[in-house]
Amino acid sequence: MSPQLFVVRQWTRLTYSSFLLRSNYSQSSLQLLSKSFSSFICKTCFVANLFKTHQILHASNCRMSEGVDRSLYTLPADQPIVGLEVKSAFNGLSDKEKQYAHFLSKASWVGGLVTLIQTSVESGPIFVLLHKLFSNQSCSDFKAACLQNGLSEDDVHALYVYASGVFANAGNYKGFGDTKIIPNIESETFEKLLQASKVWSELQPIWQVIKNIIYDLEKSKTCLGINPEGCTTYLSKNCTSADNEAVLKWLKSNHLELWNTRLFKTTSEDGKVEYEIRLAAKETKELKRETKENVTYRLTAGDYSPLMSKIAEYLEKAVPYAANEVQQNMLKSYVSSFSTGSLDEHKNGSRFWIKDKSPAVENYIGFIETYRDPTGVRGEFEGFVAVVNREMSAKFNTLVSEAEKFLPLLPWNKNFEKDKFLKPDFTSLDVLTFAGSGIPAGINIPNYDDIRQSEGFKNVSLGNVIPASYQATVNPFLSEADGELLQKYRIPAFELQVGLHELLGHGSGKLLKKEHDGTLNFPSDLIDPLTGATVQTFYEPSDTYDSKFGSLSSAYEECRAEAVGLYLSLEPSVLNIFGHSGPEADDIVYVNWLSLVWAGAGRGLEMWAPGRGWLQAHSQARFVLAQVLIQAGVVRVTQTAKDDLLVTLDKTQIKGAGRNAIGHFLLQLQTYKATGDFKAAEALFNHYSQVNEPWLSWRSIVLAKKQPRKIFVQSNTFNENGKITLKTYESTPEGLIASWVDRFDDSDNLHKALLDLSKKDAHHFQ
Repeated sequence: MSPQLFVVRQWTRLTYSSFLLRSNYSQSSLQLLSKSFSSFICKTCFVANLFKTHQILHASNCRMSEGVDRSLYTLPADQPIVGLEVKSAFNGLSDKEKQYAHFLSKASWVGGLVTLIQTSVESGPIFVLLHKLFSNQSCSDFKAACLQNGLSEDDVHALYVYASGVFANAGNYKGFGDTKIIPNIESETFEKLLQASKVWSELQPIWQVIKNIIYDLEKSKTCLGINPEGCTTYLSKNCTSADNEAVLKWLKSNHLELWNTRLFKTTSEDGKVEYEIRLAAKETKELKRETKENVTYRLTAGDYSPLMSKIAEYLEKAVPYAANEVQQNMLKSYVSSFSTGSLDEHKNGSRFWIKDKSPAVENYIGFIETYRDPTGVRGEFEGFVAVVNREMSAKFNTLVSEAEKFLPLLPWNKNFEKDKFLKPDFTSLDVLTFAGSGIPAGINIPNYDDIRQSEGFKNVSLGNVIPASYQATVNPFLSEADGELLQKYRIPAFELQVGLHELLGHGSGKLLKKEHDGTLNFPSDLIDPLTGATVQTFYEPSDTYDSKFGSLSSAYEECRAEAVGLYLSLEPSVLNIFGHSGPEADDIVYVNWLSLVWAGAGRGLEMWAPGRGWLQAHSQARFVLAQVLIQAGVVRVTQTAKDDLLVTLDKTQIKGAGRNAIGHFLLQLQTYKATGDFKAAEALFNHYSQVNEPWLSWRSIVLAKKQPRKIFVQSNTFNENGKITLKTYESTPEGLIASWVDRFDDSDNLHKALLDLSKKDAHHFQ
C-alpha cells in the first residue's frame, strides 16, 4: 500500500468515526452509511460521497418524522410557569440555618446536572449550549439582537420556552412522561437565533454536533426506554433485558444493588462479552472483576466523577453549619458515598437522616427514584432542600401518632403488616431547592427495602408545590358542578391524599422474606388470603422489591399507595385530623376520589403511546384504579360529543361498592407484593392497564385537551460577605432562565465536565 493511500484511509476512518458521533441515525441508516464507507474507502473521493450520503440520510430521517405530530413534543407558547413561594419560610431561619441550606442547595444543583447525563446523550451538550448563550447575554439584550437580525419575537419566545423546558426537566425529555421535547421553531431558525448571540463562535461547535439529534423524532428517540422502543443512558444501546437480568443475577450473588450504577456492554470480535457496572463516584478505579465462561463482569467507580467531586465539596462545606452531630454524620456519610461509590455509605447517611427528627432545614440527596430507568432498578439523581411548615406538619404528626390504629383498618391481616410500625418523621415543607427532572408533591424515603422494613423512613409533603401546581388549572371532561367542586376543595383533598399516600401507603405492608440464616420473618403456616393455601412464594435473602418487580415496580407501588389513600380517606377519624367534619368532609372525600378518577380516566392516556405502552408510573396507577371503579359500576365515562367525554363518579356508591372494590384490589396488590409473586402481580396489573376500545378511540380526545404541566421557577441563595440572601425571579421564561444563569459559581468548569462526560460515553449510545 502506498504511503499516500495509507494516509487517505486513516484520515477517512477518523472522519467516519467522528461523523458518526455527530449524527443521530437509525441502525438501518448507519448500516447504509457503513456500506457507503466500505465502497469508497480506497477512493480519494470518499469524503464527497460521505457527505452526499449524510444529506440523503438526513433527508430520509426528516421524511420518517413527517408523519409524527410534532405538537406532542413541543411546549406551547403559553407554557404555564409558576413560582415556588419560599421567602417567608426562608426569612424565618437563623443565620446558621441559612448557611446550612445554602451549601446543601449548591450540592443539590450540581447533582441535578448528573440527571442530564442520565437522561440522554445530548442533554448535557444542549444544557451547555443554552446556559452559555444566556450566561453571556441577558434575555433582553439577546432579544434586541435577534430582532435587529430580522428574527421575530415569536421565534425568540419559542427559544425561551424550549430552554425553560430543558432546564426544568433536566434534559430534553419530560420528567413526567419521558417523551422528548423539541423546539417549536425550525432548525434553521434556531441556528439563526444562536448566530445573533455574542458567543456564536463558542456555541457553533456544540450546535454542529447536536442540531440534528435535537429534532430527531424517529421512533426510538421520541421517548425514554430500552432500544429499539426508546432510548436511555442507564444502559448502553446494545443492552437487552436479558443482559440486565444477567447483571442483576451477578450483583445479587455479590450482595450488591444497582441504585447508583449504569451498565455498559461491549462485545469483542471473538464473541466475548464484558459488562461494566459503573458506580457514581469522585474516585475512578476498578473494584471487582470476574469472568464466567465468555462473560466478564467489571465493577468500577468513577461515573460522573467531576460532578460527584463538586457535590462532595459543597456537602463538606455544609458540615460546620449542621444543627447537631446526627446531621454532621449524615453529611460525612454522603461525602464518603459520593467519593467512593459506596452504596453502604449512602445507606448509613440515610440511617442518620431518619434519626434527624423535625429539623428546621430538611434535605435528602442521592440516587433515589427508579422511575426513569426502563428496567426499574437504577436511581435518578435528586436533591432537595426545604424549610419546615410547622402548622401543616402538626397535622401530619398527629396522623403519625395515630397511624397504628389506622393500619388495622387496611384489608390484610397483621401477618402481612410490619411487626412494628416505625413511626417516621412526617413534615410539610416549603421547597427552597429541588434539583432533578421534576418536583413531586410528596415523598416517602429512603427507598432501600432493608432500611424501610426494619429501621424506618421519613414522609415529606411539599407544601408550597401543591398550591403552585393548581394555579390556572383547567378541568376538561367534568360536569360544571364537579369542576366547581374540584376547584374549591382540591388543595385540602390533595393534602389529605398525600398524607395517607406517603405515610400509610408507602409506609405500610411487610415483605415476607427468608433471611441469610434460613429463618423466615413470617409463620411457616401463614395462609395466603387470596388462595386459602399456605404461602408458597417469598423473597430470598438478596432479593429486593425492585429487583423482583423490575419495570413494573414503580407503577405497582404508586397504585398501592394511591389505593390506600382512597380507602382510608373514608375514615371520619382521619378526616378529623385534617380539620374536616360534617358535609364539608363528605365533599372533600368526594373530591379526593373524583380527582384521582379524573386523573386516571380523563388524563391518564396522555402518558400512554401505541406500541410503547405506559410512559409514566403515576398515570398508569391512576388509570388502573379508575378501571377498577368503572368495573365496579362506581365510575362512568361516556362520549358526549365527537370531541368530548364526561367522567362521572357516583357519590352515593363511594362508601359501598367503591370501598369494597378498592379494598379487594388493595388486598390483591399487597398480597402479591408481600409474597414477591411477580407473575400474579403482573397479570393483575396488566389486565387493568390494557388500553382497548373505546379507550383507543378516546385517546385522541384526551390528547386534544391535554394541559401542559407547570414549570416551577425556584429561588437562589447567595453568600454576600458571609451573609446568605435569597433572590426570587419572575414567573416567566425569562425569569426561569435568569434563575439558571445565577445558579452556579463555576459555570465554565461545569460546562466542560458536562461536555466531556457526554463525549466520553457517546459511543455506547450510538
